[in-house]
Amino acid sequence: MTTYTDDELVRMLADIESDRVERKESFRGDAPTTVREATCAFANDLPDHRRAGVVFIGARNDGLPAGLAVTDELLRQLSDVKTDGNIVPPPSLTVAKRTLKGAEMAVIIVAMIAIGCARG
Repeated sequence: MTTYTDDELVRMLADIESDRVERKESFRGDAPTTVREATCAFANDLPDHRRAGVVFIGARNDGLPAGLAVTDELLRQLSDVKTDGNIVPPPSLTVAKRTLKGAEMAVIIVAMIAIGCARG
């Protein structure tokens, strides 16, 4: 599984959203659906980046912190993306609380999988 340093993650936050980076201010509203879609896309790695994709929860579209409190409950909800049956086969991902740009963010790192996945 690819890991990224805080410096690499900060550079990804400063860059535009892409087929390897997704940002969400929270995990409410339509965010659970779009996070699952991004997770599936990152796992499939159709552009063949051969690098893990990253979803930032607690980041605005411009990459600045949204001021979200990253709780254990939020981290559990994000971890459930892997096993809740909405993405098959389950992707390989890690979820962690990181302090980036002076604020807490939840960071999901999604590894590529050898066979494609789809949203259920």
